[in-house]
Amino acid sequence: MPDSGPLDLSALELGCAALLLLANGAVSVWLGLGLGSRLLWAGVRTVVQLSLLGVVLVFVFDAQEPLLVVGIGSLMLLMAAREAVRRAGRRYRGVYGHAFLSLMLASGVSILLATLVVLRPDPWWQPRYLIPLLGMVLGNGLTGISLGLDRCLLKFDEGRGEVEVWLAAGATPWEAARPTASEAIRAGLIPILNAMSVVGLVTIPGMMTGQILGGSDPSLAARYQILVMFLIAGVTAAGTTGCVLFAVRSAFDEGGRLRPERISKVG
Repeated sequence: MPDSGPLDLSALELGCAALLLLANGAVSVWLGLGLGSRLLWAGVRTVVQLSLLGVVLVFVFDAQEPLLVVGIGSLMLLMAAREAVRRAGRRYRGVYGHAFLSLMLASGVSILLATLVVLRPDPWWQPRYLIPLLGMVLGNGLTGISLGLDRCLLKFDEGRGEVEVWLAAGATPWEAARPTASEAIRAGLIPILNAMSVVGLVTIPGMMTGQILGGSDPSLAARYQILVMFLIAGVTAAGTTGCVLFAVRSAFDEGGRLRPERISKVG
């Protein structure tokens, strides 16, 4: 009977896979794309970061210490908030804290639902479940936040005339900002909606693929992937909505006036 466990991968075999990245670099040089150094740096970072993560997770899984889990989760949240703001083309004072708070609340509720109600590992903070789930929802949630934040601040900055017309007509700040907020939240949800539309038809997502390669039953892997997709959708919707509402509040002063000078363009 064939072994159902994962096949081992040596450094040499990973090196063979890295030839694909070198091929991309060659195409960049040939066409003058200027991406050769970025591809190389991205590849090096991928190897170093994932290798270190593997070592750290082995230690955390063996230690079974809740404080370690909290520490790693907090670090992941900080990095996700930083990356979400960095990807947006504009920012304002306090945006990092707002992104962190939005992600923390959205992912916290979703992960607690998954661990306390759905999966129920013992203990509920079991790092083998909590950390991978948190990583997946944060990685996708920050994309929604960055898109929503970018669209919202862009409208308040370059499209402020429309908002000011509403204000001049007697609208409240929220009435004037609501179309912008709705458009921004919609933009943040597009990636996860597109992903959910094609999952299982065009794509086999990473978690399901990893479980199948690791020897899990495909039907069980599919159920785990469904759970993850629902968690990601919830975190993306809640996180994007929270961050956009924070941005709306920050764009207006106490007198209800739009203050576009509070928004700065990156780069």
